[in-house]
Amino acid sequence: MLPDRPTKLVPPVLARMAAWCVCLILVGVVVYVFALIIARLTFVALPVAIALLLTALLFPLTNSLRQAGMRPIYATWITMLVALTVLVGTGWLVGARATEEFPGLVSQVQATAREVQDWLITGPLHLQQAQITGYVDEFAKMIDTQRQAIAGTVLSAGAVAVEVLASIVLLLFVTFFLLKDGDRIWAWILKGFGGVAPRVDRAGRAAWTTLSHYVQGTVAVAAVHGLIMGIVLAGMGVPLWAPLAVLIFLASFIPIVGIFFAGTVATLVTLGSQGPVLALVFLGILVVEQQLENHVLQPLIVGRALNFHPLAIILVLSIGGILAGIAGAAVAVPVAAVIYRALPELRHAQPALPSPPHHEELPHDGKPPRPKPGPQGRTEAGPGPGPEPGAGAGEDAPPAEDGARAEDRRGVDNE
Repeated sequence: MLPDRPTKLVPPVLARMAAWCVCLILVGVVVYVFALIIARLTFVALPVAIALLLTALLFPLTNSLRQAGMRPIYATWITMLVALTVLVGTGWLVGARATEEFPGLVSQVQATAREVQDWLITGPLHLQQAQITGYVDEFAKMIDTQRQAIAGTVLSAGAVAVEVLASIVLLLFVTFFLLKDGDRIWAWILKGFGGVAPRVDRAGRAAWTTLSHYVQGTVAVAAVHGLIMGIVLAGMGVPLWAPLAVLIFLASFIPIVGIFFAGTVATLVTLGSQGPVLALVFLGILVVEQQLENHVLQPLIVGRALNFHPLAIILVLSIGGILAGIAGAAVAVPVAAVIYRALPELRHAQPALPSPPHHEELPHDGKPPRPKPGPQGRTEAGPGPGPEPGAGAGEDAPPAEDGARAEDRRGVDNE
């Protein structure tokens, strides 16, 4: 009776809430430890995560080549070569445009600087030439005093470049083997789950489909953003509009900070080449387009691909940014979508198959079942054909002597 007393003292609702709280605390501890492990292994975890995204983006091409009858190794090599061709071609186009238009950009920046200097002297500010020269000298001194810090930054940037190069090599290897042997790797992982492997398999496939839709939707949004800004820059006659459009496209994959960096570079280039008026116009268009992307394109395209409501997309992005900054905002939507799609498959059991039509099964020895005894000790004939003509006397056949006695009795009666 003593073990029941605490249960009776606590209301059932409170006991249930306490059990849920304990479970949530345990899950939170596990997630926190897992996050610490990932943070410790960032050099490996980040390339693997990017490789998963690239695999989700490139797998449709590999799958189409496989379905056409091509071997997996050849389909994977063709997919990788196509992706590298697109990247190298885009880089070559951007580099060629930059080399061609950079001298003109320098001359335009110099002309704009002279115009700004004249406006500062003759405009409403009425600055003196000596004041402008003093401002320039102070800026030069500030750069000179920060030379050591800048040199240290360059050296650290060199170390970061080496790490980035190693990460790119690891990324390419992981992407290649995921495209080639992804199904075999997944089958090997499922072996460790034992009896719950079917549920894990369904959850993993649902998560993979969701991740693929997210990557495709994000690429579509970034492409629209880069295309619109490229058209705006080309219409204003800004040099390097093609490299700036590619920069905006790549920066769209990094929420907030990415577009802030790319927008700042594009605005400065516009300011140096076309003057402050067009720079302000471009900045206004960039802000309006960015708001449309965040509140219209991102929820509609990505939300439709994930079957997420636009409000859910906005809330998930906000929560991820608050909890983990830029990285949290970048992975908040795919993580939430994957969890949302995978949990139902883990919770629900596989539906039972329809029962086959009823039929009489033979026993293990392969012989037909013996007839069941009927009333009065006689046996009942089972389904199937009756005894063959001329067959020997069985259990149900009357004895021969009984038939002869019956004939004698009929003869006596007739007499």
